[in-house]
Amino acid sequence: MTELTLRRNDTRDLAPLGRLLADPDDLALVNPSAKHPFDAAEWSEKWLNELDDESFFIVDPEGREVGFFALRVGVGPEVRHLTYVFVEEEMRGGTGHQMAGWIERAARDLGALTITLKCETDNEPALRVYQAAGYEELSRKGGMATMRLDLD
Repeated sequence: MTELTLRRNDTRDLAPLGRLLADPDDLALVNPSAKHPFDAAEWSEKWLNELDDESFFIVDPEGREVGFFALRVGVGPEVRHLTYVFVEEEMRGGTGHQMAGWIERAARDLGALTITLKCETDNEPALRVYQAAGYEELSRKGGMATMRLDLD
């Protein structure tokens, strides 16, 4: 497996996300409500607009962004909601478990006590990753599973 690293998107640069989500199917999967094609201004104004929202890129050894996720503030600053998770297809297969660790570490660094997320119920690989990482399924509704991980 390729050695990947995590980079916090301190500059809030969404151009790499636009490249990652250039395929309309990928963009629709990550955010079905977003405009097609990817619009960085829309994402900055509408989807990642809160000052406390933090986003992260997964980077390959050459420095190329190959994945992305965001941790938005949930019901309070101690809760982070995982959203907009994406990994390039050729990087899938094993990256999910590594990513789950990065997500937990990033949430802890942001002072979170809990991580919440929604996952499509037909996305079995993602559900297995989250369950293996200790997430508890709270409910299923409308094809989505709501999950939570309490951090110690």
